Amino acid sequence: MFRLTLCTSRTNRRWSPTREDHSRPTLNLVPWRCPMLSEGCGRRICHPLKNSFHTRPPSVYSAAIMSSQRRPKKKRQPDNARQDTSNGVPMAEKADRHDLYQQSVQVPEADVAFFKRVYKREFKHAPKVLREDFCGTAAVCCEWVKGKKGQRTAMGVDLDAPTLDWGREHNLSELTEDQRQRITLVQTDVRTVNGVKADVLAAQNFSYFIFRTRDDLRTYLEAAHANLADKGMMVLDIMGGSLVVDHDHEEEERDCGEFTYIWHKEAFNPYDHEVRFHIHFRFEDESEMRRAFTYDWRLWSIPEVRELLEEAGFRRVDLYWEGTNGEGEGDGEFSLTTDPENDPAWVSYLVAYK
Repeated sequence: MFRLTLCTSRTNRRWSPTREDHSRPTLNLVPWRCPMLSEGCGRRICHPLKNSFHTRPPSVYSAAIMSSQRRPKKKRQPDNARQDTSNGVPMAEKADRHDLYQQSVQVPEADVAFFKRVYKREFKHAPKVLREDFCGTAAVCCEWVKGKKGQRTAMGVDLDAPTLDWGREHNLSELTEDQRQRITLVQTDVRTVNGVKADVLAAQNFSYFIFRTRDDLRTYLEAAHANLADKGMMVLDIMGGSLVVDHDHEEEERDCGEFTYIWHKEAFNPYDHEVRFHIHFRFEDESEMRRAFTYDWRLWSIPEVRELLEEAGFRRVDLYWEGTNGEGEGDGEFSLTTDPENDPAWVSYLVAYK
């Protein structure tokens, strides 16, 4: 359950949409600072204008992978070690890893806006039902039901009961009673076909990378297809590029004000594309929360996932590719394309239509 911000070095390209060239509409955005983020974190999301697309922020992982200012290497403490402080309990021991994750990685407002606008572009009406697979703390579900008129409902699915309980205590508790009533959280395998058929099914933060064989991933995508309404779409994010697996970029840092987010690539096997990543956090007193999150995945490619989506029954799969600003960093603007320019690190959306 994490979001990667990838900086790229290509020149940003824009295309105007036409009936004949459906693959390349421009998504115009105005950046603004997310008020939930700590000062100094530097993440942005994009304020939607009329007829424009609201996308996710510049990905956490691109910023992590290609950070231009890296701290000098320090002698590493043992995993999960905390430094003693003279003023009492180290900050790392008092911190909540889920809260840190939501502050440094997630921006549900951006995801929900992207879902709504892409869905409406395809089906000419607004979506009402969301299914969030691998929902974790259900932050996206909570944002989904905040919509006007109280018509939207959400179902979050995750195997980890403690994480779902955290979401109920800290996220759902912040909603109104009406909003809470329109969210259903289910502890089960995401490959289960159950519940109300969704207009939008989201598998975010690369969580589906947990499936390491084509058969396993296809089985999940077939279940996702079955969990969608007749006019439904599935949204997955995907990352790649040489720097994702480059051993010269093993650990990268991003300042988030009161803490530092650390993206750590431990291993990559070119034979089967199995990878291991970690998220660590460092605090102002120099104490650290090591391995707050660990991910043992297969690094899937766009063609592999696209082909498996088609084999699972989806009629079309679109790629939304992130552009860059004048400094070569991801700008949060995702353009529909079939001809992206190769970059050393990138993050994209795959949108599959039933």
